[in-house]
Amino acid sequence: MTAVCLAGATGWTGRAIGAAILGSEDLTLASAVGRTSAGRDLGEAWGGEANGIVTAGDIADALGGVDVMVDYTSPGSARRHALTAIDAGVHVVIGTSGLTAANFEEIDAAARAARVGVVAAGNFSVTAAMAQAAALLVAPHLPHREIIDYASASKQDAPSGTSRELAERLADVPAAALVVPINATIGEAAARGATIAGTQVHSLRLPSFVVSTEIVFAMPDERLTIRHDAGGTPAPYVAGTLLAIRAVSAHVGLIRGLDTLLLSRF
Repeated sequence: MTAVCLAGATGWTGRAIGAAILGSEDLTLASAVGRTSAGRDLGEAWGGEANGIVTAGDIADALGGVDVMVDYTSPGSARRHALTAIDAGVHVVIGTSGLTAANFEEIDAAARAARVGVVAAGNFSVTAAMAQAAALLVAPHLPHREIIDYASASKQDAPSGTSRELAERLADVPAAALVVPINATIGEAAARGATIAGTQVHSLRLPSFVVSTEIVFAMPDERLTIRHDAGGTPAPYVAGTLLAIRAVSAHVGLIRGLDTLLLSRF
């Protein structure tokens, strides 16, 4: 059995991941971390019956006897949680969005030094992973591209982890030079979006969206759009997260993107 520590266990996605771990035959939920529910039984914090798992307030108090730490918290907490777990020799799965390329470089270096694995994805949906894999396949042939990121009005980080990860993964495939450079824009240059790893990214924050990511490739007189839309529940992220939990211990260092992990299995 793989013993799992779940950070962010009472959050929107964390609760669904925790329930899935409890319902699996090869994984056990050994500990949970939740800032607002510290000291409470996790089952009761979920609004149900007690399950005997007392929620810790800090990651350092929840890593004893754990094989894999899963994080669905916030960018600042996720970085600290990952480095603390790595230092304890625990493998890490990061589903939290908002971490930067520099954060991942730091995490990768620490994981390699400790000889543990890390799997991080801005989106653990299998269909989102396929959209990212498709974009990476297309990019060398269609160099004109921009990303549009849609999320709920309450989402604080911009762009979403899905869009940031896509832009940073595309950094190795040079984009075509902009016909009008950003600094030559007449009017408001900010309206052209943020330049992330060489790709323009535009973030919309409006009610009714959960997380949608759209990459538009273009050539003269034609366009190709690849888009992923998430629904209103955390269900799409469960299968990919469990897959990462089961696979992470076979790796050393950082694997970024669920599509990378899926392709490494074939």
